Amino acid sequence: MKIIKTIEELQQIRKEISSSIGFVPTMGALHDGHISLIKQARANNDIVIVSIFVNPTQFLAHEDLDKYPRRDIADQKICQLCKVDYLFMPEINSMYQGDDEVLIKAPKIASYILEGLTRPGHFDGVLQVVLKLFNLVLPTNAYFGKKDAQQLALISQMVKDLFLPINIVECEIVREADGLALSSRNVYLSEDQRQEALKISRSLKKAGKKIGAGEFKVKKLKKKMLEVMDTLDVEYLAIVDRNFNEVEEVQIGNTIILIVARFGNTRLLDNLWV
Repeated sequence: MKIIKTIEELQQIRKEISSSIGFVPTMGALHDGHISLIKQARANNDIVIVSIFVNPTQFLAHEDLDKYPRRDIADQKICQLCKVDYLFMPEINSMYQGDDEVLIKAPKIASYILEGLTRPGHFDGVLQVVLKLFNLVLPTNAYFGKKDAQQLALISQMVKDLFLPINIVECEIVREADGLALSSRNVYLSEDQRQEALKISRSLKKAGKKIGAGEFKVKKLKKKMLEVMDTLDVEYLAIVDRNFNEVEEVQIGNTIILIVARFGNTRLLDNLWV
């Protein structure tokens, strides 16, 4: 595995690659969820490129940019064990070269609901850095987890709207044995908070069972889910179609149930694709 630190080196290497490229963009602190993306990229492509870059433009002023977990040495080892070909680890001043950059704006409606409602401008930063990375790597396939459902949808829309010749591969959520969705932010949880956080996945499981039994009414499903999460600080519970429109009834194959809950300063999200 070769570690690349500069834009120029990545561009030169990219010129020499003519085979298929699988790309996994990350912010580091790699866990089994990231590893599942890398393994899928490894299985489907000749070359695998992973990026690690904690992107400042997607953090709001009061958020945890400075505290975001960074484990570069461990991450490098994980990538090496997963047989990654190239690991791109740029500095901030390489990815952002000035204060007056050309910007990309996320959709006015789709990016200011749910995650965007409480984090205005967050998705502008996400799309900005992903587009930069896409332009550098020029991947055949790019791999994203379904846990960040709204992010995944907006990246897919950007690829479509800007005519980018990239295939976006949606990858399933990876969980701990007890059901907690893997996240780099799980390390912030105290033991008690982690036990409480299990109520998120339990509520999703409860909804899945109710839907399997024929209950499609959103109000009833939300009521049952909130009963499971009665002690949690639930920021939002939404049941939407694949275009993120609120629905009154679940449509099999076209519905996502989304949850965000807070545990002190830690914000966890999870979802169920129905």
